[in-house]
Amino acid sequence: MTDTPQFIPPRDQLGRQFPPTSDVTTGRTLTPHVTAINAKTPSEVALPDNFDPFEHLQAIYIPQHNALVKRYFSDLADDWKPNIASARSSLRVACTMLDNDNQSMMSLRHHLLFDLLGYGKKNLVVYYGANESIDPPVEGHPKIVFYFSQDSHTLSAEQSRKADAEYSIRLMELENSSTNLKEKLTEIANEIKVQFVENKRGIVLIKGSLGIIYKDTKNGFSSGRKILASTEADAIDIYKRMCNVIDKIFDENKISVTNPKKNSTTGEVIETQIIMGKTRKKKAYRRVASVRFRYAYALIPGEPQPLFLVDTTYRYNPLVKISS
Repeated sequence: MTDTPQFIPPRDQLGRQFPPTSDVTTGRTLTPHVTAINAKTPSEVALPDNFDPFEHLQAIYIPQHNALVKRYFSDLADDWKPNIASARSSLRVACTMLDNDNQSMMSLRHHLLFDLLGYGKKNLVVYYGANESIDPPVEGHPKIVFYFSQDSHTLSAEQSRKADAEYSIRLMELENSSTNLKEKLTEIANEIKVQFVENKRGIVLIKGSLGIIYKDTKNGFSSGRKILASTEADAIDIYKRMCNVIDKIFDENKISVTNPKKNSTTGEVIETQIIMGKTRKKKAYRRVASVRFRYAYALIPGEPQPLFLVDTTYRYNPLVKISS
């Protein structure tokens, strides 16, 4: 391994990196790959005599793919030196396409990034039934959503999916038309990083069946929102952090607690039932599980896509980077 920087492949004869031919975010064409061909008025013979379709596909595809790899692993050093000393650097080496990759290697690297690591699931939402009510119900006021999910290594072989949770607050002092909206959201994102991220990892909450409600409608906490936790103190800690994010004073007098009608599921569900002729496990009742903060995003009325503020999964492009 040399000490010289390793550019994202493929490279030209001088070792310089070929840039992506289109913008990764918008898909807009940046420059034609073959500089001798004018993109607006191509010549009658646009393909050279020695044109190789697979080589051309690689030259176009690899820079596009590796640009996404660079975004996904933006927390790592930008020198692109092969390094398998840590889990994430090892994953980047495995995802990065090389000049001499064959079709099978390119497919495996693509599958690893887009399917196994989940980059291809970005911004995908499945709706069953009507979607008339998907817009935020309070007109004009953005909503901040905090997403938590269970660590994969804590799942047992019998569990079919990870436990997760979402908590939100409405920004009652801001509107979608506020001229300083992006500036305020950046401030909020920086505070979320302080409150919910420690050592580049999200904080952990132990879920349970105890429902803790914090009602402060004036400051964006509606009465229907509650945190399911194993203890009241755990939920209060999350509420205090959320209040700090929007610079509001937490008021313990606005807390109410609802006791469960039955205990949480602490172990694996072994009871089954017959549904439409098939044996199914009974659903776990608010099972106890540790969930970790993954990311926070803003839902802005009138904006078709959420604006990610902080992301510990490195899957999205947030306002504030974890590594910054």
